[in-house]
Amino acid sequence: MRPLRVLVADDNPLNLRLATRILREMGHSGVLVQDGAKALEALAAQRFDVVLLDVTMPGMDGIEALRELRARERGGAARTAVIMVTAHDLPEDRRRLLQAGADGYVAKPIDAERLAAELARVMGH
Repeated sequence: MRPLRVLVADDNPLNLRLATRILREMGHSGVLVQDGAKALEALAAQRFDVVLLDVTMPGMDGIEALRELRARERGGAARTAVIMVTAHDLPEDRRRLLQAGADGYVAKPIDAERLAAELARVMGH
């Protein structure tokens, strides 16, 4: 897979460091933000191949940010792949996130192999 430019949105500094390390080891680069509002700001200012978006964050959570991003895309913005990241790993959680517009889903703690597989699937590799 070609190197990807990834936006990572998570309010937990440990999760941000883990995601950054995993992405770097896979040859990808990451930009880090702490909430959904900052993710939307970054997406308005720069182009990313994919977003890793935590579901539960203070202020604007991941689902709200995802819905806003998809609304912007319906208004003409380029589509960006979104993989939701959550501590909840139940089938109904996955279904709810995909119905909200997510392209993929990974459970916390992030596992490098699972993330690599989901990135490859979402990016069509």
